[in-house]
Amino acid sequence: MFDIARYYKAHSVAEAIALRQADPEARLLAGGTDVMIQLHHLNAAYRHIVDIHDLPELKGVSELADGAIRIGSGTTFTELIENELVQRRLPMLAEAAATIAGPQIRNVATYGGNICNGATSADSAAPTVVLEAELEIAGPGGTRRIPIAGFHTGPGKVALQPAEILVAFHFAPDAHPHAGSHYFKYAMRGAMDIATIGCAAYCQIEDGHFKCLRLAYGVAAPTPVRTPHAEAAAEGQPLTRATLAAIAEAVVADVAPRSSWRAEKEFRLHLIKTLAQRVITCAVERAGGKIL
Repeated sequence: MFDIARYYKAHSVAEAIALRQADPEARLLAGGTDVMIQLHHLNAAYRHIVDIHDLPELKGVSELADGAIRIGSGTTFTELIENELVQRRLPMLAEAAATIAGPQIRNVATYGGNICNGATSADSAAPTVVLEAELEIAGPGGTRRIPIAGFHTGPGKVALQPAEILVAFHFAPDAHPHAGSHYFKYAMRGAMDIATIGCAAYCQIEDGHFKCLRLAYGVAAPTPVRTPHAEAAAEGQPLTRATLAAIAEAVVADVAPRSSWRAEKEFRLHLIKTLAQRVITCAVERAGGKIL
């Protein structure tokens, strides 16, 4: 049995906030794929639970009047993968979701839970950073919107204030005619393993050149990271292998991989540089370009 001292079932976001205000020790349970592991290991920090599983306010994918896309934080990864709007407008997000665990986990694990767990290895994190999502957060003081950049503050830590709940992700419309993206997860056992390195790239191309590049990694630093030096090395440059090589060298200044039992630092750095070229090449091709 799980060592649960207090269990609360919230029937709305407002009730969930109130329950967490009344019990500051309470942790949220949405899909439960991370929380249940903590309970299995008798982690005392998870003895008080506020259950927000399947709250309608946290579910669903919709296109707003201005063309932006809103995704509820309680949307499961299976729902992301199968959603036509996500496939068409945010294909990299569906691509990343398909790399997470196996079908049983994806059927219950939630997008918001994956981000709020704060793990740099979360497969949805690097794509969310590259797509420059805004986070809709509800709390005792009302609702606020913040960028995903800076939301991860350290290993297992995110910028949520006491009793706050991540409600939704917002993605701005992308009207550029030649834009492409790609996510690739390197892991020893593919989807059934934690990423050794995850790499996400988004680019816009014009007249055989990079108009812009966004590149982000998971497990390349204590938090998911964008790569400003690598991105600057691409801006305005031709779509050539020489440019890719320059990007791969520049990315070293943006990352801080470490050694662990999964992989040595040197191997991770090799993956980071190699994946930069591989993932960007795919993003360019999806934008209608070609690396020469």
